[in-house]
Amino acid sequence: MQFQEVKKFIMGKLRKELPKHLFYHSIEHIKDVYDSAKAIAKSEKISKEDKDLVLTAALFHDAGFIIDQKDHERLSAEIAQKHLPDYGYTPEQIAKVTGMIMATKIPQSPKNKLEEIICDADLDYLGRDDFFVIGDKLFAELSMYGIINSENEWNKLQVSFLEKHHYFTPTSIKNRKARKEEHLQLIKSKIQ
Repeated sequence: MQFQEVKKFIMGKLRKELPKHLFYHSIEHIKDVYDSAKAIAKSEKISKEDKDLVLTAALFHDAGFIIDQKDHERLSAEIAQKHLPDYGYTPEQIAKVTGMIMATKIPQSPKNKLEEIICDADLDYLGRDDFFVIGDKLFAELSMYGIINSENEWNKLQVSFLEKHHYFTPTSIKNRKARKEEHLQLIKSKIQ
């Protein structure tokens, strides 16, 4: 498994090919999820190989946006399946990576520890101090797609999302859950 080489390849591809109009699903989001996955994986004390697989999934999890926003998880998994064999990933390792990518589809549905880690990393910001900064980027992206049309509609969507969401790993529950609840209460207070 040539992790560093695959990281260089996919980051280069994403920088070149991700649509520039994506305010949220951007190269910054990929880096953020990667960094969060690295921190959670370390705290959860998983093996080196599993950590590399989680980080591979983090790098590929939104690559499907290169092709289309709809069904991007499936497209991301297909991109991983196409390129990972070139970097020495076994069929078993590729299956784990694609499982993690598919687990990030909302509503998240992780079936094992590695999938829990990537799901928590993907939505780590919900319980962080930069929640509103990152949320504004998602608001701009969803507005551009015509999915939401007003700030009030956005706040209602966020309340619904935050109420349904829960972290899976002990690390994220400990480090992010309380702050996420604070954000939820603050948004509720803004709804008209």
